[in-house]
Amino acid sequence: MGAATAGNAELEAEIQRASAWTSELTDAMQTVLVGQKDLTRSLLIGLLSSGHILLEGVPGLAKSLAVAALARGVKASFARLQFTPDLLPSDLVGTEIYDAKQGTFTVRKGPIFANFVLADEINRAPAKVQSALLEGMQERQVSIGGETFDLPRPFLVLATQNPLEQEGTYPLPEAQLDRFALKVVLDYPTRDEELQILDMMARTQAPEPVREVISVDAIMEARKLVDRITIAPPLASYIVAIVEATRAPKQHGLPELEHLIQFGGSPRATIWLALCARASAFLAGRAYARPEDVKAVAVEVLRHRIVPTYEAEAEGVTSDEIIRRVLERVPLDR
Repeated sequence: MGAATAGNAELEAEIQRASAWTSELTDAMQTVLVGQKDLTRSLLIGLLSSGHILLEGVPGLAKSLAVAALARGVKASFARLQFTPDLLPSDLVGTEIYDAKQGTFTVRKGPIFANFVLADEINRAPAKVQSALLEGMQERQVSIGGETFDLPRPFLVLATQNPLEQEGTYPLPEAQLDRFALKVVLDYPTRDEELQILDMMARTQAPEPVREVISVDAIMEARKLVDRITIAPPLASYIVAIVEATRAPKQHGLPELEHLIQFGGSPRATIWLALCARASAFLAGRAYARPEDVKAVAVEVLRHRIVPTYEAEAEGVTSDEIIRRVLERVPLDR
């Protein structure tokens, strides 16, 4: 699992050529973002793996700016929708408009028909709107007036949640949270980063927009290469063991976690661990995934799929802590 075999050397060279744009896009996004390198990497992993992302953080941490910067750098269409309690599904997917002169209905498509959709404060919208968005995320198509419309490719939903204000919100059920490939939790910037933010943003003139780096067609080609990245059998077993340990920790040498986990990761967690590990390997210019690729994405893939018990909450043990303990103890079979 250490070195690339002769058989995939050609693929690795192709990946290294095709992944050159990832560093260019990162640099372009950093012209309007300060810090947030982990967020930028997570956005790229979601883009390469075709996985939707849930962003959680207090207001003002550049969540919307990061998504807009990604869309501009990829030369893709971008739509931002502020979710509110009075939002209707038709406000998201679109509706039929009656033409009195012609006596016919025409379809007016909603903001979901964009390559990048920012669903701001998704937990403020009622269940019907959340379901309409999640259906589009899963099926990559929506229905308007009995007619089905495919969503554009690539199609990436980035939804935000504010962890502070829970009054008047509609929290996403665990089954719906599972539709997101990654959950990214943002923290405050460091002091030096905040000084840079002050220097860059405390002006009446907005910074120069992010330059276009890559096309959507090139993204789709990159995804084909991601699918060809090798996950060796020992690494596949390691991925399955990690997810199994969140369901039956005692069987994996973690009896102390038994009373802390109410529900563990589903098979979808296994799939996304593999996909995101492949995307991580692509960013590194490799034709094969390593254990460190799995570990690099494990917390963001699993944190919203593990439901701690009330006892865990009383002890102050979070899903992140549970995942870290699992990663420390689950061995890699060789």
